[in-house]
Amino acid sequence: MKDLTAQALDVAKKLGASYADIRVVDKKQESVRTRNGNVESLGSSRSRGFGVRVLYDGAWGFSSSARVTEEEVRRVAEEAVSIAKASATVKREKDVVLAPAKPVTAKWESKCKIDPFSVKVEDKIALLMEADRLMRQNKGVRVASGNFMALREDKIFASTEGSYIEQVKIETGAGIEATAADRGELQRRSYPNSAGGDYASSGWEFVESMNILDHAERVGNEAVQLLTAKQCPDVVTDLILDSSQLTLQIHESCGHPIELDRVLGQEASYAGTSFLTPEKKGTFQYGSPHVNIVADATLDGGLGSFGYDDEGVPAQRTAIVDKGIFMNYLSSRDTAAELGEASSGAARADSWARIPIVRMTNINLEPGDWTLDEIIKDTKEGILMETNKSWSIDDKRLNFQFGVE
Repeated sequence: MKDLTAQALDVAKKLGASYADIRVVDKKQESVRTRNGNVESLGSSRSRGFGVRVLYDGAWGFSSSARVTEEEVRRVAEEAVSIAKASATVKREKDVVLAPAKPVTAKWESKCKIDPFSVKVEDKIALLMEADRLMRQNKGVRVASGNFMALREDKIFASTEGSYIEQVKIETGAGIEATAADRGELQRRSYPNSAGGDYASSGWEFVESMNILDHAERVGNEAVQLLTAKQCPDVVTDLILDSSQLTLQIHESCGHPIELDRVLGQEASYAGTSFLTPEKKGTFQYGSPHVNIVADATLDGGLGSFGYDDEGVPAQRTAIVDKGIFMNYLSSRDTAAELGEASSGAARADSWARIPIVRMTNINLEPGDWTLDEIIKDTKEGILMETNKSWSIDDKRLNFQFGVE
């Protein structure tokens, strides 16, 4: 593979590119979904290809292909340079500049004790079907569903600056959901989270740790109980957010606003821009002095964890909010350069066919030393919010609405 990546970089340099990189990605995925005692879907897919990104006269060019051959690598590199040349004729006043980064030669793999692809499909189906049966023991449950997914991504990154990085990442997860309905009322309950369950950069051991069968009957019963539960009071009060709701709230209201391409106005069409403009860095009061938020791509098991981002920058732990004050952004090499900073290592693409953009890593609110019981005891009046159900955020991430199960 080194010969192929070297060819792409050589072609780009000979055609005048000031910088070039190539990513070769091989991704496979397996999924199982059950519904009311039946296997609703059973899927297996594989996607393999590469993408070449070049910088020419201060402008980006990118091209990709699913045909990983010498001839195609040369063609795609030529096309990327051609696109960059065209982009240079209509670019903004500023040239694209890259923040410095040291060249890296490395290999990295996520931790995985039990390869999820080595576990028999029959065993995965059996787990979800038993959970399905337990949820439907309560006759008020109209729909019981289960979900499993595993993904393996093998990625090679090489650049004209001398980097050559090989990475392997495995993601695994599962979840169950019960929906109850009666007299025009519909309610649902999920475990361990909504939207298909919970996932981690881990192996089958993560699914085992969920103990799904221990919770399936409760999930079904709670879905039915919600049909006749009292309405949540319409009052201004204190809220306690459990982790399943907090994860999405931090993601939407604290993660997206710190993506520097949004801040600079380069990314607005999907999820909006940001209210956290550069002059707020180091001064904006984001929360109380108890609030500390970090972006941590080095966290074991995190979906946003990796060894190196898609520009070859090492994974980092970055303080986003320190004692309530906004401190740092998530950035790529080109966005960081606009602020005269080093990249925070957050440039990633969701496939070989896409150019990297700033994408958040693991955004976490640092814990205090109180237990949940202590927080509840100290709260004179309030509501415990558990398991996200809905969300809506404006295009600057200033205002939000969330609903929970």
